[in-house]
Amino acid sequence: MVDVIAIEKYGITGLELMETAGCETAELVERKGIDGPVVICCGKGNNAGDGFVIARYLAARHHKVEVWVFSDSEQFPHDASVNYAKLRDSDCPIMTWEADAQNWETGAKNFEENFENAIGRADWVVDALLGTGAVGQPREPYAGVIRKINCLAKRILAVDVPSGLDVDRGEPTEPTIRANFTGTFVAMKRGFLNPNAAEWLGEIHVIDIGVPNGVIEEVLAIS
Repeated sequence: MVDVIAIEKYGITGLELMETAGCETAELVERKGIDGPVVICCGKGNNAGDGFVIARYLAARHHKVEVWVFSDSEQFPHDASVNYAKLRDSDCPIMTWEADAQNWETGAKNFEENFENAIGRADWVVDALLGTGAVGQPREPYAGVIRKINCLAKRILAVDVPSGLDVDRGEPTEPTIRANFTGTFVAMKRGFLNPNAAEWLGEIHVIDIGVPNGVIEEVLAIS
């Protein structure tokens, strides 16, 4: 809702919002300290696009970054697709999940093992799998990815909302990313006020992405 109003009423493009969101989130990770590789896990929506921007900024600042994409690139919405193309033009390694794999059991074994090794040695894992528009329980391959991240990652940052957490009710589905930090855009989400959400959100940071105050006021009035 916030991005729709910002784009349609204030003339701010989706690409501008995504660029700022990714840049500010990358700075949040840097402020928390980076002592090793950063693995960024991306799905197929604009949350993935935020992940691509984060990767580009961290790589440009000479951090070791790997991007793991669990989607066919043809499924990306326009803004995410643009940032995926920008990332491919950089030197950042990108690993892509096979689009026809239904789950970890039938997927490529080498890919699964390599992913486990990557998140096991990473200092940070960034969850850019599912954004605020996701509904219901995560399906494969996302469910398998979430479980592996929760099991193996040292520090997890969720982009906007932990994947699997119901953003309106603040209730976790099965599975849900158990984040150490959540960098959420513009304002606290309604569901974050639910005490049940606390253990999945970790430390919450509200990230300003340049949305005018009028947009926030309009969204609150609608809500």
